Amino acid sequence: MRRILATLVVVGALLFGDGSACADFDDGLAAYKRGDFVTALEEWRPYAEQGDAAAQAVIGTMYYEGRGVPVNYTGAIKWFLKAAEQGYGKAQFQLGVMYANGEGVPKNDAQAFNWYSKAAEQGNADAQDNLGLMYANGKGVPKSDAQAFNWFRKAAEQGNADAQNNLGAMYAMGKGVPKNDVRAYMWLSLAKAQGDKEATGNLDIVKKRMTSADISKAQALWEKLNN
Repeated sequence: MRRILATLVVVGALLFGDGSACADFDDGLAAYKRGDFVTALEEWRPYAEQGDAAAQAVIGTMYYEGRGVPVNYTGAIKWFLKAAEQGYGKAQFQLGVMYANGEGVPKNDAQAFNWYSKAAEQGNADAQDNLGLMYANGKGVPKSDAQAFNWFRKAAEQGNADAQNNLGAMYAMGKGVPKNDVRAYMWLSLAKAQGDKEATGNLDIVKKRMTSADISKAQALWEKLNN
């Protein structure tokens, strides 16, 4: 299993998710797409200041990435927190990332767990995967393979490749669930199909200890889930 996912979501995903009034952001989005981040920030800032959670999260991302403004983790935390306190799942996830990495705030696994949990409960697959990793590693919460498996499964079923790899590894090792190479093969194959390099290595290990009949069963499950 890999480390905590630390990549923030892209601005486009923030604009078009969670019920954002994206039609009002067209000028800012056009500016962003042509690389004019200063103008994009100017267009979106009034919406953020008026309390629009999607705009707040977008501006937080721009502060984090240094687009239209120098990199400023403190500013990013400010805007993510405003959106997160309104229940905006993507901002909650990103706060979790920053607490996990100690960016703009002291590193705090308990706070990371808190914000990942809020986002995960709303169905954010990246947060669900990271929450699974925290349970698997006992970071910010008592170690629990059963809980790790539960959250990896939720994210994997949404198509998250990291979680599919992690879930396959849990099945392969018999952690949080009875050992099952057929299901391990299936989930690792799904992750590999999305280009997950770690899943490729894990799949090779599992495959070596399977019979041809087991592989056929796993492939049938893989095809069923993909159809």
